[in-house]
Amino acid sequence: MQVSVLGAGVVGVTSAWYLAADGHEVTVIERQQLPARETSFANGGQISVSHAEPWANPQAPLKALKWLGREDAPLLWRLRADPAQWAWGLRFLRECTAARARANVGAIVRLGLASRAALRSLRQELALEYDHLERGILHFYTDPQEFEDALPQAALMREFGCDRVPRTAAECLAIEPTLADSFVPVVGGTYTAGDESGDARRFTETLAQHATARGVRFRFGETVTDPLREGDRLVGVRLASGERVHADMTVLALGSFSPLLLRPLGLRLPVYPAKGYSATLGLPEGALAPMVSLTDDGHKIVISRIGQSLRVAGTAEFNGYDTSLNPARCAALLRRTREIFPALAAVADVEYWAGLRPATPGNVPLICNMRAAGLAGLWLNTGHGTLGWTLACGSARLLADLVAGRDPGLDAAPYRF
Repeated sequence: MQVSVLGAGVVGVTSAWYLAADGHEVTVIERQQLPARETSFANGGQISVSHAEPWANPQAPLKALKWLGREDAPLLWRLRADPAQWAWGLRFLRECTAARARANVGAIVRLGLASRAALRSLRQELALEYDHLERGILHFYTDPQEFEDALPQAALMREFGCDRVPRTAAECLAIEPTLADSFVPVVGGTYTAGDESGDARRFTETLAQHATARGVRFRFGETVTDPLREGDRLVGVRLASGERVHADMTVLALGSFSPLLLRPLGLRLPVYPAKGYSATLGLPEGALAPMVSLTDDGHKIVISRIGQSLRVAGTAEFNGYDTSLNPARCAALLRRTREIFPALAAVADVEYWAGLRPATPGNVPLICNMRAAGLAGLWLNTGHGTLGWTLACGSARLLADLVAGRDPGLDAAPYRF
């Protein structure tokens, strides 16, 4: 088939790779001049199946109320006169029950484990280099109650197959010795040895090069403006230039912008942008910085070593499609980093970034065809939230399997629209 993939972030590029591997003629359309220049550009750098706990959980509404009005809050909800935001918020509240949270954790973990395995196979097959480290991910806690609250979630993830194992404070320091210098003592943690870290942008760029060699065509600097519908079928898209690009199949991998393209057709995807921030610290030679990727659950940030830099990323700001940098939230990232790693207080080489993560209310992505919604020819691969890179290879393989009519090896129902 002739396939158009809309978007050249990590989800779009992996989709293109696996579809091309099945023999399809694939074209990727991307408004930026290079791949991975938006949400995949400077993310937290984790392949983190252990980060499967959705934002929507029984404790979330009370925490969100507590954080209202705080510019540096881990989760900041800015109320807007935006029906999409309010509709998404109501669906988010419905996902906050214990039963829904459990189901969502299961769906995320199962896809995450398949995705992590697929990434490893792809890395071996193509000899991919992207500053990856296979040292696991350590969730650490500096508040005893937060540590206690994390243990049931870790147990739930182990139930679904994720090896997130509790560790004492001493064991945490043995895993990552630089935590011993923290101004706030670590009281415990959980460790997932199978998780990884690396540079998502470099991974995406490198895979795009391999995809090009395989025959995938990339059209950079091209903006999609309208879907083209004939009856109950999507037959292609119109570009800003006026050109019509026809395809037998179109894959929507536009991240947070996916819902905007479908609104003229009367379809309301439950995807809303959650702005995340990152700070990248250039490390001098010999700097005392962590080598194990870390998650600071209390502050909702992740910390990953990427070559000779340290990436600190996280938080969620629901403020529409605004990508401007909030100085208070940038400062909060750096302040927490220096609190945990005092040896980095003198590092002045810091680059800040913000990107829009496409969140569904339950953090479970949408990977499916839209035939049942009256739009044959359209497939979704979007809504991955904070786990775009973690879930990318698994999502793309699931997509390709569903297109080919193969057994994907996991239940696809949780990822349907």
